[in-house]
Amino acid sequence: MTGSPLTVHYFHSVTDPYSLLAAQCLPALAAAYTVRFQPHLVSPPAADVAPDTDRLAAWAVRDCQRLAQAHGLAFVPPPQSASDIAAAEADFAPGQSRAGGDALLAASGHYLPAVFAFEGETYWGLDRLPHLEVRLAPYRRRAAPVVQQLEASDLPGNANGVTLDFFLSFRSPYTAIAAARVRQLAERHGATLRLRPVLPMVMRGLPVPGAKRLYIVRDAKREAERLGLPFGRICDPVGLGVERGMAVLHRAMPMGKGEAFVESFLAGAFAEAVDATTDRGLQTLASRAGLSAQDVSAALACDDWRKDAEGNRQELLALGLWGVPSFRVGERPAHWGQDRLWAVEQDLRAEAEKAG
Repeated sequence: MTGSPLTVHYFHSVTDPYSLLAAQCLPALAAAYTVRFQPHLVSPPAADVAPDTDRLAAWAVRDCQRLAQAHGLAFVPPPQSASDIAAAEADFAPGQSRAGGDALLAASGHYLPAVFAFEGETYWGLDRLPHLEVRLAPYRRRAAPVVQQLEASDLPGNANGVTLDFFLSFRSPYTAIAAARVRQLAERHGATLRLRPVLPMVMRGLPVPGAKRLYIVRDAKREAERLGLPFGRICDPVGLGVERGMAVLHRAMPMGKGEAFVESFLAGAFAEAVDATTDRGLQTLASRAGLSAQDVSAALACDDWRKDAEGNRQELLALGLWGVPSFRVGERPAHWGQDRLWAVEQDLRAEAEKAG
């Protein structure tokens, strides 16, 4: 309406490994589309949206090394000294300050660097660039997108005897869209899926600000639509609903019904708006996993799940992570995120090759 050019705003931090990968795609993106790509410098994320700073920094480096390899990009460690940071900022965006970029990023509704913003939507890093490219399809100059969507394949494997740990939370939208997929991945490869439930971040004393919660739900919806999964009718189980669900899961696991209950509970919470704080709601979720009313009553009378959940949390921290969904194949380094199942699949195949 104003005649101004269509613009994708890109928010960059020179100390952020994800930004350093995303920035490598900017020339190709600018060449592939008729829209304008405008870069902005921003500050590192605040502690309330990126808790556990040391683990986050270590994870980001390790994760970006794997991402760079998968996308055929170069991984360059971010600068550390103040002088190197200043030089990198001046080279990337001469004459810019972080303040303007920070304000524009906040106005876009996001809170992390390596974000692309376009016409009311935000896309974080290489993982969400395929969504942006779908949005930009009418303005594409060439047939192929710049960034390929990474996803586990449907091919079978032979990882018999290998354990795949699945750290999960009953309040995590990303866990909701990962649960069935990781189970199916384990089944295709003959691996043993081991459920490792933990309490949600807010119930473990970690902050989840409003902007972050809103983005996560919107992003999970977008990913669910890509995957053809139901999502969106939400009844937040935080607090009592989570505790009741974890109690039932603790009973269901040794009965061989843990995976079925996890998928039932998460579908209820994030796709069907079932209230797990009520007896009727919880029994509905339990029944379709093959659990009786007596099973539910016995589960709610036992508090042993708390010790196991704390043990899982401690192990997750020892692996260098704190969020869910997270995955670990055998003794290999762990992965965090529903969009890392392609890396989990690579690990399963590597374990199968190692075994013979």
